Amino acid sequence: MRIATYNVEWFAGLFDAQGRMLADGGWSSRHNVTRADQLGALGIVFTALDADAILIVEAPDTNRRRSTVAMLEAFAEHFELRCRKGVIGFANGTQQELALMYDPDRLTARHDPMGETGAPEAGFAAPRFDGSYRIDLDIDAAPDTVRFSKPPLELAVQTAAGTDLRLIGVHVKSKAPHGANTPEQVMRLAIQNRRKQLAECIWLRQRVVEHLVACENLIVLGDFNDGPGLDEYEKLFGRSGVEIVLGEDAPAELRLHDPHTRLRGTHPTAAAPASARFYLDAEGQFFSAMLDFVMISPSLLARHPKWRIWHPFDDPAIYKVPELREALLTASDHYPVTLDLDV
Repeated sequence: MRIATYNVEWFAGLFDAQGRMLADGGWSSRHNVTRADQLGALGIVFTALDADAILIVEAPDTNRRRSTVAMLEAFAEHFELRCRKGVIGFANGTQQELALMYDPDRLTARHDPMGETGAPEAGFAAPRFDGSYRIDLDIDAAPDTVRFSKPPLELAVQTAAGTDLRLIGVHVKSKAPHGANTPEQVMRLAIQNRRKQLAECIWLRQRVVEHLVACENLIVLGDFNDGPGLDEYEKLFGRSGVEIVLGEDAPAELRLHDPHTRLRGTHPTAAAPASARFYLDAEGQFFSAMLDFVMISPSLLARHPKWRIWHPFDDPAIYKVPELREALLTASDHYPVTLDLDV
């Protein structure tokens, strides 16, 4: 079975106010890319992935006039994809939903949120992801209240072979200091965003531990907007959000696994894996980063997992297919990450 995570940049912009697909010559939200070109590229990428389930990060939004699930299913029908059913969890107000597209012949998936609905005291179950979380972010002995802008998507999944899985799809807070104009503002906003990002990862880690203690098959996947060694502020806080969710210092039975979280530290000059590519106007060049992960529980390590980043330049098999290579560059500023395993 193949499970993927894919951040589709501003998928919402490819549909009109009533949720109808816009395969026209108007500009998409990607620089110098029309809606027709982005949709066509996405069709090529999704077809090539041939996945059984795909977590869509930045899925089209749900509101009074349009439905995330309806738009994704219309997209799947248009391109005749196997992943033709959609499911979302708690909708948010950012125009970027978390959703799963899946092949109903290969698995079933339902939204199944865990946790208490309030903000319980320390030592009890972590709050539900559409609630609030109390944590001291700035070490002033006064707990701060944290809420997810994009509540993680919790799914109960059963494969056609009868294997039960827990999937948690995430789009963690961005650390980028958007709106800052001076070096002081950049530093202040970057630290503020880093605190929020780490708080979300600590909250998520509590849920992960609950599932691992119960010996459940768990997959945590999505865009973490972070990775080991990604920026200088990690030294200030000690660990990246990814390392927190993984449980890097925890006993083996309470750790998650993804090989792309460890390759960065093999050698200071070694090439690092990358799942995203952004253009920096000031430098006039692209910046690559590893932001998208598919983490699995120890119980799934024996099921022959195989990870792949669908990078148009770093994957030789993809580079040899010009149509797919160009589609990956046109479709989004992120590339899909897949996990193949026997379930």
